[in-house]
Amino acid sequence: MVEQHADSQPPVPESLSFEEALRELETIVQKLERGDVPLDASIALYTRGEQLRAQCQKRLADAEARIEKLTVGMSGAPVGAEPFVTE
Repeated sequence: MVEQHADSQPPVPESLSFEEALRELETIVQKLERGDVPLDASIALYTRGEQLRAQCQKRLADAEARIEKLTVGMSGAPVGAEPFVTE
């Protein structure tokens, strides 16, 4: 996990794993839902959350593009692969 000090900038979303970005995004959502964050801090948190959301979405799209559906022949044995398409 990427360590962050109070006086430093948060790591760029691209440097975080999917799990790290999602964990930070969940923390931000919890803080915003509590409603006890000052307006300027809320705006900064929202901006950071949007960056993290976009990074998570990109990672998921990249993973989906790599997934292939195996095609099975009459004998039941795999005979090839084709891109996975969600319906």
